[in-house]
Amino acid sequence: MEKRKLLGEMLIDEGLITAEQLNKAIVQQKQSGLRLGQLLIRLGLVTEEGIIATLGDQAGIPYVNLDNYIIDPKVISLIPESLARSGLIIPLFKIGSTLTIAMADPLNVKAIDEARRKAGCEVDMAVSTEEQIRRAIDSYFGLSSSIEDIVKEAIEGDLKVTVEGAGMEAGLEAPIIRLANLIIFQAVRDNASDIHFEPDEHKLGVRYRIDGILHETVSPPKHLQAALISRVKIMANMDIAETRAPQDGGFQINADGRAIEFRVSSFPTIYGENVVLRILDQSKSVLSLEDLGFSPDILERYQKLLASPYGIILVTGPTGSGKTTTLYAALNSINSIDKNFITIEDPVEYRLPHIRQTQVNPKAGITFASGMRSILRQDPDVIMVGEMRDVLHLGIEPFLVASSTIAVLAQRLVRAICPNCRAPYTPSPKLLQGFNLKEDTAREFYRGKGCKACRNTGYRGRSGIYELIAINEEIRKLILENASTTAIRDAARRSQQMKSLREDGLAKVLRGLTTLEEVDRLTFED
Repeated sequence: MEKRKLLGEMLIDEGLITAEQLNKAIVQQKQSGLRLGQLLIRLGLVTEEGIIATLGDQAGIPYVNLDNYIIDPKVISLIPESLARSGLIIPLFKIGSTLTIAMADPLNVKAIDEARRKAGCEVDMAVSTEEQIRRAIDSYFGLSSSIEDIVKEAIEGDLKVTVEGAGMEAGLEAPIIRLANLIIFQAVRDNASDIHFEPDEHKLGVRYRIDGILHETVSPPKHLQAALISRVKIMANMDIAETRAPQDGGFQINADGRAIEFRVSSFPTIYGENVVLRILDQSKSVLSLEDLGFSPDILERYQKLLASPYGIILVTGPTGSGKTTTLYAALNSINSIDKNFITIEDPVEYRLPHIRQTQVNPKAGITFASGMRSILRQDPDVIMVGEMRDVLHLGIEPFLVASSTIAVLAQRLVRAICPNCRAPYTPSPKLLQGFNLKEDTAREFYRGKGCKACRNTGYRGRSGIYELIAINEEIRKLILENASTTAIRDAARRSQQMKSLREDGLAKVLRGLTTLEEVDRLTFED
């Protein structure tokens, strides 16, 4: 069995210190009682980052930046605080029967064995700096198990809140950081798509958007508002001194071993800054078209359109209707090494192989409009434009754009019935009438009764409903004549048996996937 190298030998192998420097340091170590790494840093021979990099390279142990990590309090509790401080250990996440921990000294076999014994499971290691681990231990140990407990702790402290520059009163800093971390972690754990910090006259409301619906959570008292919002803005690299103008920022964290990206937007209101965080889980794979909820006939038509050698396909819908997911799935379905794919997005939410993806950057002069002009000089086969917020001044006449458009896809996201509490029910007569259904219909309808798994909403997850119009010659002529929406829709029904959003939603209701109430909420009567 190969003998494990000591830290000093590793540093010599990496060329960071000489054998002579190591021998002198070992002598001083015996006199000072410091750990070798600490002493080498104090002597100025190496940096802590240099030691961490060496340990990672030599021992095959990954480095983690704990300042970008948010840890589940339940995972923290697997290691006692006394062991965390004595062994400089912080638990990160647990997958199956293996706990991943970060250590300042991954050669501390005694501490590793003790962590394995205390946690009662196998242990994997990552390495981080001593400073980051101490900071994480101070922040997380003693962390309350609920957001409400931390709010109560901050209130009972009866602390005066002042926020200047990038800091706040020392007594308040720890609970505010913990409160912000736990609000963010809870949102990730609940699969929320957004976090809303909403200032009111007497409180700061916090809501999560889950499956398209906003749900209230903790409401911190008004005197914590400035500190909590400043903490979020610091994380997002925003100017906390500027409170009267809108700002945008962002940050990335790791939670449960997943890379999570946050887009942060602030907007001034009469009661303070309203801040919204959009949550983007980078660990999620891009869905296939088959996973999005297309009915078989619409899916077949859409795939044929995507295979066309030329033409513009528009994907439309309000914010949060799943357009980006559909665009990514469409790109993924036609992605191949023999074509040049280029995108322009804001932001780039998922990374796709073989595709050149561009982030909008107005400060650098890259907008959707200017980016499109440049992309056309890059010999593209397929272009994906994330939004149509700019007038695309490409020098093309309107009739040419109309002739190039081959299809328009409209979509919405309906909540799916929770499978854990799904049960039959009878919709109201008025609702049945709104879908042209008879009250004595023999069909059985379902809804969720509400349970813990769905937060008592009766819904869990979402699925798309779609309306697809292929632009044939009849419809193209109507567009050029500025015909009404009704005339174009009637032509689409005649020529291609187009289903409306409401009709596609009803088909999903009759299959027991969603409810009439949900489809009625998102669509109009035809």
